[in-house]
Amino acid sequence: MPTNKKELRIHYKNLRKELSADNIEEKSLAIANNLIQLPIWDKTYYHVFLPIVEHKEVDTEFILHLLSGKDKEIVISKSDFETRGMTHFLLTDNTKIKKNEYNIPEPLNGLEVPTQTIDVVFVPLLAFDHFGNRIGYGKGFYDKFLADCKPDTIKIGLSFFEASDQIDDVFESDVRLDYCVTPEKVYTF
Repeated sequence: MPTNKKELRIHYKNLRKELSADNIEEKSLAIANNLIQLPIWDKTYYHVFLPIVEHKEVDTEFILHLLSGKDKEIVISKSDFETRGMTHFLLTDNTKIKKNEYNIPEPLNGLEVPTQTIDVVFVPLLAFDHFGNRIGYGKGFYDKFLADCKPDTIKIGLSFFEASDQIDDVFESDVRLDYCVTPEKVYTF
């Protein structure tokens, strides 16, 4: 099993390619059901990524229903590829969403939410290890965003696959997860 970021990225992208639409739906629902066990439901602002379907990311629709049912404030982002920054918006019935040139669904409008307001972040990833380190696509959007969050913001990775033993090339600037949820189990770090 590879342990460096580059090889792990390739390995998990290939595993994802093998997933069918039914697999993705089934595993995404299992992840949402496992999230219910976490001690996070007393918070107010929950940041959720909208999946890049073409990359076979976890479908967060079930999580959106869960948050909606619990009457939580849902926050989604728009990415700026020049600054590698993200701007966060409240998701409401009036929010218009459109895919950008990278097929990332993003809000076109809405009420901006300061990063320091966000209580819980559901984090997309390709791989993670038993220490809470994660590997994304390598652009650094989430590392930058998570570093700007308040210290007690809860960071929860969502993964179709179980933890890798370890990731060798972790940087000091990489932000660790508090939890990672898979269809099979909940990891606490």
